[in-house]
Amino acid sequence: MSEKLFTDFEHISSKQWKQQIQYDLKGADYNETLVWESPEGIKIKPFYHADETPEPLYASTKNESFKICQNIFVFDVEKSVRRSLETLQRGAESLRFTIQDATIDVAKLLETLPLGNTVVYFNLEFLNVEFVQKLNDIAKKRNATFYIQLDPINQLSKDGNWFTDLNSDFDLLNQIKSTCTSVNFLSIDGTLYQNAGATMVQQIAYFASHATEYFNRIPDLSGTIVVEVAVGSHYFFEIAKIRALRLVLESVAAAFNPELKFHILTTPSKRNKTLYDYNVNLLRTTTECMSAILGESDAVANLPYDALYHKENEFGDRIARNQLLVLKHESYFDKVNNPADGAYYIENITQQMAEKALLLLKEIDAAGGFITQLIEGTIQKKIQESAAKEQDLFDSGKEVLLGTNKYPNKDDRMSHDLELFPFVKTKPRKTLITPIIEKRLAEKIEKERLDNEK
Repeated sequence: MSEKLFTDFEHISSKQWKQQIQYDLKGADYNETLVWESPEGIKIKPFYHADETPEPLYASTKNESFKICQNIFVFDVEKSVRRSLETLQRGAESLRFTIQDATIDVAKLLETLPLGNTVVYFNLEFLNVEFVQKLNDIAKKRNATFYIQLDPINQLSKDGNWFTDLNSDFDLLNQIKSTCTSVNFLSIDGTLYQNAGATMVQQIAYFASHATEYFNRIPDLSGTIVVEVAVGSHYFFEIAKIRALRLVLESVAAAFNPELKFHILTTPSKRNKTLYDYNVNLLRTTTECMSAILGESDAVANLPYDALYHKENEFGDRIARNQLLVLKHESYFDKVNNPADGAYYIENITQQMAEKALLLLKEIDAAGGFITQLIEGTIQKKIQESAAKEQDLFDSGKEVLLGTNKYPNKDDRMSHDLELFPFVKTKPRKTLITPIIEKRLAEKIEKERLDNEK
């Protein structure tokens, strides 16, 4: 913050504030009484002051506001085209297509879309060079901005297996890099870490270590990498997490190619979403989207309030999109770049998160790197330990989800309205590694309540 406010008032140093606080504590220890530590190991003080706070960690280079992104699962191409055009007319500014099948007619999917002013993400659940080359040709011909979300390491982490195997997957990525120069082809999806219960420091370190594997295995990597982040409900911490993530990624990338850019696409976490009293999910996703925007995400794709138990539907998508439209056009969240600059509290926890994440990153690198740690099961074990601690807090009532473990509506019934299975799915099969499993905090309580409905 370059302009100093309230200069007419007498300056009071942090030392004077502490002396007054210590006097008011009547002999109690300042650190033991008022300084607490988060699960990430971040020490939180009762107040923050300019004379104890460094200058802003980085100056914003953004010159565009965040984009409102609409998720669309592609099964029927004609329906997906109609839905894409409707959502663009209703306020969406970018589209993200999830495609499971390489036989999808992507030319038909994109034929009528206004690609000149619409950023399009392609979340591909397969690795196919010919499919990406088709997208590359369309992008070149129509001067479009395409982000192809290919992430074999995420595939290994969540599925337990590569698309094919390590060498084949990276050979294909290198082939795509050399032949598809009109699209951004690489993505780092870290939503799995948040949804599985990793701490924020772990998430940042795993993102960076995940990225380092690509830097090491794809020579002369350049362009823009999509970084997909999930945010929870710890408002200020999530703002700091995104800021620290960008700092750490840029710091690591500088050793390989300082020109690499990171495009942060953010979505609300599933971990704290609930089946019962589902309207509270609207409040959760609103503050999470606010954290995403204030943390300087490039695009935000909101999570519909009913995403746990309903298939994609127009009403849920419209409400989710309108939440972002209200933040952008009625609350003016797009008017200031990097609004967290100079906020002493946020700057402090950003710095602490970045420093702790870099230490953890060095530990992972010294132990052989991210892929090695996945194969050995170390990453999974660390996430499970963090998730278990958070689950204990929830089960004991210290971590609250309103409407679920506090002030539940006992008359609420959900068994009649389940279009999707809202719990962890088990699929016994042979895998290379134990996959990282996403699990919501409320699952145990919700299963018991569903059983009691019968």
